[in-house]
Amino acid sequence: MSSAIRTAGLTKDYDEVTVVDGLDLDIEKGEVFGLLGPNGAGKTTTILMLLGLTEPSAGSMEVLGLDPRRYPLEVKRHVGYLPDAVGFYDDLTGRQNLRFTARLNHIENAEARIDELLTQVGLDPAADQPAGEYSRGMKQRLGLADALVKDPSILILDEPTTAIDPEGVAEILDLIRALAVEEDVTVLLSSHLLNQVQAVCDRVAIFVGGRIVAHGRPDELAAQQVGHARVEFRFDDEPEAALRRLQGIETVDDVLHGRVPGSWIATLDIGTLPETVNRLIADGSRLIGVRRVDEDLDAIYRRYFEGEEVPV
Repeated sequence: MSSAIRTAGLTKDYDEVTVVDGLDLDIEKGEVFGLLGPNGAGKTTTILMLLGLTEPSAGSMEVLGLDPRRYPLEVKRHVGYLPDAVGFYDDLTGRQNLRFTARLNHIENAEARIDELLTQVGLDPAADQPAGEYSRGMKQRLGLADALVKDPSILILDEPTTAIDPEGVAEILDLIRALAVEEDVTVLLSSHLLNQVQAVCDRVAIFVGGRIVAHGRPDELAAQQVGHARVEFRFDDEPEAALRRLQGIETVDDVLHGRVPGSWIATLDIGTLPETVNRLIADGSRLIGVRRVDEDLDAIYRRYFEGEEVPV
């Protein structure tokens, strides 16, 4: 499958601060790709470079095979963008704002498209109200419709569900998936909201301090904890005695409280589980259960970003 967005060593410096540091991305056409990280991680700066709105300090990038530095207008013709802080003409209605965007993009006979989009984002009842009367969540919905007016090949969304109620969030996420599956739109979703990224994205890159520290399908990211496995041990022993035995084994790195009383979660070197179990039994542990523990995206993200061990 060909790439919709590709970067190599993409870097952005502001004075002495490196905001984006050697970014390598390869986003396939038709996929929903999540750029997941805290505010200030460099996500928005990356988006602005991809749109040709700010110059990189180093590296290369392509959007649909075009360099945004050389062909910014051509890139913008094919990319719909919803910024984090979306703005509209307050004295125009939602419908009129979309008409204005259509005219800017030289789109003729756009009324049917505008009506369809207002319905898709749940704004048809308020379509003829001035945008200045819209709530923040309503403006986010209008921003998504605005990004879709020109029927883009790529949709870049920067925190698209800000201030939207839970029911509206579900509707927006369903729309994002439908755009990718039914209309082959490539979606780059920038967010700090783990559950939303996990629910809708095909692949995820965890972005911390201007660098990607892990990437892959959400269910693959746990496997990138190279060389380690997390295992929950249940004991019919005094808890502190069981803890001391686990911590005394060379193959065990870290030990955390488990889900239930009498259990501990240990990080082991890959392939050492049989040796660890035999050692516990030889040391007199009354072991009554052993199971592998998979980390969810929340735990993985916190591990990379916050540098903490996360109980499951």
